[in-house]
Amino acid sequence: MNDEKTIAAIQERDETVISEVIAKYSRLLWSVAGIVLDKAGSAQDVEECVADTFIYLWEHPDAYDPRRGKLKTWLTIVARTQAVNRYREIARRNTVPLEDTDFISQLGIVDHILQEETKKMLLAAINSLGEPEREILVRRYYYGQKPKEIAKAMRMNVKQVDNRLYQTKQKLRDALSC
Repeated sequence: MNDEKTIAAIQERDETVISEVIAKYSRLLWSVAGIVLDKAGSAQDVEECVADTFIYLWEHPDAYDPRRGKLKTWLTIVARTQAVNRYREIARRNTVPLEDTDFISQLGIVDHILQEETKKMLLAAINSLGEPEREILVRRYYYGQKPKEIAKAMRMNVKQVDNRLYQTKQKLRDALSC
């Protein structure tokens, strides 16, 4: 059955056809979602992204346009979008308040014994950072992610991450030396 007939059958609520689509593409979509959620999500998160993709197909079969590509490609895009959204949700849930003094001690920017005033100045400087500098800093010094992991997660190259880290640490040093 070609993609157009498959979509037409799904539009007519043919459960046999949706079951065939699920059987045919589950492994592929699992791989796509798994790559996005690697080291961030659980197997359950990946499974939910795949399930959400098939639910989206069932509820919105008219969203697929056969003139723009194959059903397989469209499903992988939907699965990737589901996984990116899940990744962002996980990242938001795992956000740690910057007032956490363990975070400050891991920065390596100032001596390991910080006075309260210096801590306040550092927190103010960190809070004044824009994105993506702040996220890169938190990922590197709080979560201990390597620049390569940060680059992959934020869709940047490693050199950009290294440069942003260097520039951000310099900004923080300058803010503390005033």
